[in-house]
Amino acid sequence: MRERSRGFSLIELMAVVAIVAIATTVAVSSYQNQTRQGRRTDAKTALLDLASREEKYFSLNNTYTASPASLGYQAVTSTVKFPQTVGSGYYQIFACPGTTIDTACNAAVPITTTGSTFVIAAIPVSSTPQAKDTTCSYLAIDNTGTEYATGSGGVTTTTCWP
Repeated sequence: MRERSRGFSLIELMAVVAIVAIATTVAVSSYQNQTRQGRRTDAKTALLDLASREEKYFSLNNTYTASPASLGYQAVTSTVKFPQTVGSGYYQIFACPGTTIDTACNAAVPITTTGSTFVIAAIPVSSTPQAKDTTCSYLAIDNTGTEYATGSGGVTTTTCWP
């Protein structure tokens, strides 16, 4: 009588490998999403901080400013005042006095030096993994406290600020 060998069959082994692969894929994707959300929190914190600095500047000077030095930030150069890199290098923030929330605030917008309104925006740095955050690719706040965000394709989203 022949004794049956003990161990796993190839089918059983492949089933375990497939289950582990699926679990790993789900775990890595979830981890990346949570990391992106954490970096988003850094950007939102920087936006709110800069907005409060703008309000403080406004209360003293009756105007908003695009000067990082006036707001407690280091100026990048004498001609390009913003963007400032924040959030461990994953986001750039832009301060755009004289604009409204309907106008995109970024490097393409001519930045005035002062104004009676402002928009402050955070945009992921394109060379970082945060640039793949298509859910909230543009975060902004204006002088009225309106929080604004867009996802992929410029679609306005409400899931980024809460």
